[in-house]
Amino acid sequence: MNIFVTGGSGFVGGAVISALSTAHDVVAMSRRAETDNDIKKLGATVVRCNLDDVSESHLTACDVVIHCAARVEQWGSREDFWSANVSGTERLINAAKLAGVKRFIHISSEATIFSGQDMINVDESYPYPKSTPFLYSETKQAAEKVVLAACGAEFETIILRPRMIWGPGDKTIVPEIKTMVETGKFAWIGGGHYQTETTHIDNLVHAVTLALNNGESGECYFILDDGSVELRSFLTQLLSTVGVDIPDKSAPKWLVRSLSVVVENSWNLLRLSSTAPITKFAAFVMSANFTVSSEKAARELSYQSQVSRVEGLKALAETKQSSAL
Repeated sequence: MNIFVTGGSGFVGGAVISALSTAHDVVAMSRRAETDNDIKKLGATVVRCNLDDVSESHLTACDVVIHCAARVEQWGSREDFWSANVSGTERLINAAKLAGVKRFIHISSEATIFSGQDMINVDESYPYPKSTPFLYSETKQAAEKVVLAACGAEFETIILRPRMIWGPGDKTIVPEIKTMVETGKFAWIGGGHYQTETTHIDNLVHAVTLALNNGESGECYFILDDGSVELRSFLTQLLSTVGVDIPDKSAPKWLVRSLSVVVENSWNLLRLSSTAPITKFAAFVMSANFTVSSEKAARELSYQSQVSRVEGLKALAETKQSSAL
């Protein structure tokens, strides 16, 4: 297949390129010269464009688009989030249709259905909230709706929803928590005793590979590891693989959530350009239960977890030990 990938310089996009380029001809979007060589090393042909100017010509002869690019930062303006996550997706879909692309695989998130509430044993039938206080959730939800509306007889769309992506190459979870711990800014919220799901990067890549041919057009699929886990237990084990011991310090859930709202409102009111020290999204997502069924992915994608949580954590620890020798 000829495959076009966005977000190739990121954690997910890079892993997708690396896995698919051995069996397919992969073309990847590169926004700047600094990322060209990195993408080439993964095995893709570089096409210089971005989500603001992507066109039919950039996707010539491509059979499938895998859209991994998104604004995932916790802080930014509504315009920043909307431009990257919604308008960019719209432009990419329009270009793909004009180029004759047959299938569009969109990497989304469980955040599309999150507005701060606990979610226990939900599946893909769980409705979008009428509103959400989080720009990331709002715009990823809007992007999903764009993708779903675009599907048709000649243009198939598949949406994959991982939860808390982790594994080798992670540029978010481990680095951010490590920095917070080292600067004395980390504290568990309500003790961190919440049930959650996770998605190892290899399991997500496996799902992407399956979605090249499997899955029902116009459908969403949760892609998960092997069962839920306590958030505190998982993050403690994950950070231990890089030699970081998370302190036992904790703050009440009601206090942290309330403080995050006050801080964000203050930053917006004062029009401060720096990232708020605590954001609503981080405060709420780190203090909510989220357990999901992945039966639909098993049934329609033939998806099964390839890397267990135990195996993944063990491999990360062994990698650290090897690099220390």
